[in-house]
Formats: sequence, structure tokens, C-alpha cells
Amino acid sequence: MSKLPSLKNLSYLLALHQEQNFNRAAAECNVSQSTLSSGIQNLEEQLDCQLIERDHKSFLFTALGEEIVEKARDIISASEELLHYAQGQGNIMEGPLRLGIIPTIAPFVIGELSKNLQNKFPKLLLQLSEDTTQNLLHRLRNGELDILLLALPMDIQGNQKWILGRDPFKLVVHKELAETVGEPVDYDKLPDRSIFLLEKEHCMTGHAVAACQLTDSIKMNPFTATSLHSLVQMADARLGATFIPQMAIDQGILDNTDLVSLKPTGQEASRDIGLVYRPTTSRRQTFRKVAEEIARLLPVNTLN
Repeated sequence: MSKLPSLKNLSYLLALHQEQNFNRAAAECNVSQSTLSSGIQNLEEQLDCQLIERDHKSFLFTALGEEIVEKARDIISASEELLHYAQGQGNIMEGPLRLGIIPTIAPFVIGELSKNLQNKFPKLLLQLSEDTTQNLLHRLRNGELDILLLALPMDIQGNQKWILGRDPFKLVVHKELAETVGEPVDYDKLPDRSIFLLEKEHCMTGHAVAACQLTDSIKMNPFTATSLHSLVQMADARLGATFIPQMAIDQGILDNTDLVSLKPTGQEASRDIGLVYRPTTSRRQTFRKVAEEIARLLPVNTLN
């Protein structure tokens, strides 16, 4: 039987692909550049193929090299899962669990979720990371995260998902403006440029505009905020209105303000909340139990 590639050499290959620089990749792996180069050359010899085209000053991954990188990610992830499973002596709810969450969900679920998981599964080590959707998907692909809690619909890049529930949107306005716009909201009664939204990096902007059927762009203010809390402050200062998800309202984001929440236009003005994971994972049972705990915290639980 041929000698199998070592996990160490596969990890060198992944580091080089991510860093696109031999020095940085070696530093990431805590080895010398020559050690990393030798490891990748050994890998090429074992696989009997060229993974990297080199010249004096640069390199690039071959087409086959790119395919090997994807398979190496799966192998490293599966090996890590095997290690955690063995260390937990077969207990699927034991060991580290790396969960990525977008900023428009994280503040409103992580406290209760962490407490519930700690009570039910005390040996599960939850590691949380908050970032934008695209960054989280990139980290999931690279094996840096195990599961993601995202707002959908969204291109999840070939990963798999469970829809956990729905999170309705509300139009939030100062109480003095509420009677003017009515309910469901008549956007024509709002001044031009009076609706504030998040920066485009936040997927909630597209979800809210589409779900709430806001088609007249003149109603949108060109200023964009970085957080829901900033949107609330602008609305409370009578600068305009904004869309806020129900989970944030349930967690008291409008407390101590003069704001009211109104039903926007749209039959089901809401976003789906989903748990996303790699199709190659062997930890579906673990993820499903976590999904059930998250679904219980959502305004509308739809998990079957």
C-alpha cells in the first residue's frame, strides 16, 4: 500500500493557499520556509502530480492543485472532528464547537443560547465569532468555523442548511410620526430620504427592502449605519424611520426610546434564520441539537 500523505503536509498546503506567500504560510504553521517548501514538495511526490507552478519570484496553484486544496480541507476538517469525537469518548455534545454569527443576530441570541447550551451540554465548548456573511462563509470553507447562523435567503456557496425560523421586520418610527404613516405602513406618507438602512455589507438591508416591498429608492437615505443600535438612535432623534427585526425588539432594543414599531407593507415581511454547515461534516447530530436550541429563541420557530 502506498504511503498516505501526512496531515502536516496537507496543512502546509492549505496555509500556502490561504496566505499566498511562503514566508507568511511558514509563520502561520510555526515552521521555517524551507520546512514548509519541503513538505509541499514531498506531497507532490507522494501524489505524483504538480500542485504549484514555481519560478524565481512567484508561484501559482495548478488547476489540479486547486482541487487538491479543496479535498485537503475536507480531510483536515474530518480529522479534527475525529479527534474531538475520540476525546469526548463518543459523546457528540462534547468538545469545541465554533459558531459564526452575523451582527444583526448575534446580540439578540448569544446570551440566552450560551446559557442554555451550558446548562444542557456542559462539556460542549461553544466558541463564538461575529462577522459579516461573506467573511463567515469564507471561514467555514477554510475549516475555521463549524457552523454559521445566518439570515436567508443567501447564496451559501454549496453548503447545507436548516431553516430554523422566521424573524419578522417592523418599521420603527418616532411616536409622533406613527399616526401619519398608518399600519400597514404607507411609504408614500414618509418624507423622501427618510428611511435609514445598514451598510450594504450587512445582508439585512437587502432582506428588509425586499421583504417589506420598499421599491421607491427616493425614500432611502444615502447615509448608512454600521449597527441596528445606530439606526434606533437616528429614528429616536426624529431623523427618519428604519426597519428593525422582531428578535431585536423582543430583546429590548427600543427600551427607553420614544419609538413605536409598525407592521410594514408585505404579506410576510420577514427574514429566514438558518444554520449553515459543510456538506462533508460528520457532526450533523451535534449541529441538529444546537439548531433546536437556537430555534426555540426565535420569534417564529419553523424547524421540523
